[in-house]
Amino acid sequence: MSPVHDESSFGAAIVGALCERGWQEANPEDYRPDLGLDTHELFTFIGATQPDEWDELLTVYGGNPNEAQRGFAQRLDRAIADDGLLHVLRNGVKDRGVRLRVAYFKPNLISADSVLNGYRANRLTVVRELPYATKQADWGHRLDLTLFLNGIPVATAELKNPLTGQGVEQAKEQYRTDRDPTELIFTRRFIANFAVDPDLVFVTTQLRGKNTQFLPFNTGSNGPGQPGGAGNPAPTAHGTYATSYLWEQVWQRDNWLDLLQRFVHQQKHKTPGGGTAKSTIFPRFHQWDVVRKLTAHASVHGAGQNYLVMASAGSGKSNTIGWLAHRLSDLHARPDPAVLRPDALADGRIKPGEPVFDKVIVITDRRALDAQLSATVGSFSQTDGLVVKVDEKHGAKSEQLARALSRDTGKIVTVTLHSFPALLDYIKRNPTEIKGTRFAVIVDEAHSSQSGDAATAVKSALRGLGLDADSDDEGATTVTVDDQLTAKAVARSRAANLSYFAFTATPKSKTLELFGTEGVENGKTVYRPFHTYSMRQAIEEGFILDPLRNYVTYNTYWKLANLNRDEKEVDPSKANSLLARFALMHEHTVSQHAQVIVEHFVHHTRGRLGGRAKAMVVTASRHSAVQMARAIRSYIADREYDTKYPDLG
Repeated sequence: MSPVHDESSFGAAIVGALCERGWQEANPEDYRPDLGLDTHELFTFIGATQPDEWDELLTVYGGNPNEAQRGFAQRLDRAIADDGLLHVLRNGVKDRGVRLRVAYFKPNLISADSVLNGYRANRLTVVRELPYATKQADWGHRLDLTLFLNGIPVATAELKNPLTGQGVEQAKEQYRTDRDPTELIFTRRFIANFAVDPDLVFVTTQLRGKNTQFLPFNTGSNGPGQPGGAGNPAPTAHGTYATSYLWEQVWQRDNWLDLLQRFVHQQKHKTPGGGTAKSTIFPRFHQWDVVRKLTAHASVHGAGQNYLVMASAGSGKSNTIGWLAHRLSDLHARPDPAVLRPDALADGRIKPGEPVFDKVIVITDRRALDAQLSATVGSFSQTDGLVVKVDEKHGAKSEQLARALSRDTGKIVTVTLHSFPALLDYIKRNPTEIKGTRFAVIVDEAHSSQSGDAATAVKSALRGLGLDADSDDEGATTVTVDDQLTAKAVARSRAANLSYFAFTATPKSKTLELFGTEGVENGKTVYRPFHTYSMRQAIEEGFILDPLRNYVTYNTYWKLANLNRDEKEVDPSKANSLLARFALMHEHTVSQHAQVIVEHFVHHTRGRLGGRAKAMVVTASRHSAVQMARAIRSYIADREYDTKYPDLG
């Protein structure tokens, strides 16, 4: 790949790389702006994959091929307008009683090579300088790159090069000012629009003129899954670019089809007027990357592994968990003898082609988060009945959970951590209700969920289903209290039927030891997250604010609010030793601090970031933190702020 000199050579380099990875360059003249389709590619695909269905439709149209193509193109456009492009790509179109597929995606389980015939026949094409406009004022406008799937445009890209004085910001501005969002290709076709230069990538799923919002689609300054800041690492090979991952990995034929099939999601939400609107959810790079890496590892190694994902606030963790849960629910094993012990294959724990997990359980330790997470996971479902929520509205939670874990349907179960102790009692009373199966347990906020009686119950309920030889009657492993080596081994013990996928923004050392990946650095054993999206990256990408940038001590804030030039300060050397502890820890002082903190948040902070702003309270010790938390909750309740502002706290 040659170095970039201008946008044209940059585009040529990208197209060349795509063609090396299974794409074809198509003729821009084959595109019909009035139909929003490359009809040549569309009907070539249909003719190659569904000749019998096309002959049947042709008969309905009186044997006239031109009339049949025109009629089907119009029906396809109506279907996309009514159901959305994603639905049509995944389910096809029914025209005059004949259903035709417009794309084939790879099945979860490949029983025979012939199953992939339709998938291999997909026609992925790229067009440079596409004349897309239907309106006279826009006729001179062309899109730098347009990606098609079987003649249907699914993505566009504007390319810029800093060597010519323009970069990714100018690409964003071009979308905002030069692209009419009412054009057919933008209203009913594309899934994503990329702003690209050799260093950075941004993406948007909806053009709204000057209000168009772009999200970063970068790997992070130190590469995918590594702690670091915003951006991308510098290229290491001559002639490549920091953004080469976009066309070499993301747009690679199989990866791109998988992303369209499993990741891109259409979400419904209510409008202020009481109506319903749809928005397209496109993963950020780290979300796509971590789900692919977790599932790839699990498919090779099977159940019995622990994974820790360090996901900062602002990472979009709920969506990541939703994608992961759905992928794990239909994940099939492809064990690699090179990385597995022979007994793992011999004893039948890992069989090629079988589901890796029978159930996926999504756990959170807070009921409010459980409701939010359940809604997110459920909204990603493309199959009715796939997601089961265990709640207090439908009878005893233990019986609900037991039924969900024992039946074939409802492969994803969302539940609060506190439901598991009751499940233990239910298992004792109904020992045959739940049989030994393989579980994927996704733990939200692992730093708090990984300890305590409730978390022990999770391990007891799921590990102890006939698979642990050294378990007591309740499935909990017994250890000698003073045998620290044994205790450490037990803490990291892994059941053959159970994998933990733990998510947290702030892993403690114990969390790292329980769920982290073991390694050796400088001769010492260390534990690291399997994948990281750091707070620094979230801050630099603009998803959260830097809490230390606006950090103000209570003492400084009091002085600013009560400045009096005539007031003399007390000598700290004489007063601190006698008064500091009493003054700072006294309940009246703490109450006053809590009042200042809450009022400052309500009146100055809460309204920022569209009403989603948060604040951090820093105390001198854990004891102070407990005191302050109680005082803040008490003040909020006394002022009835919890009723006035339900999201407070």
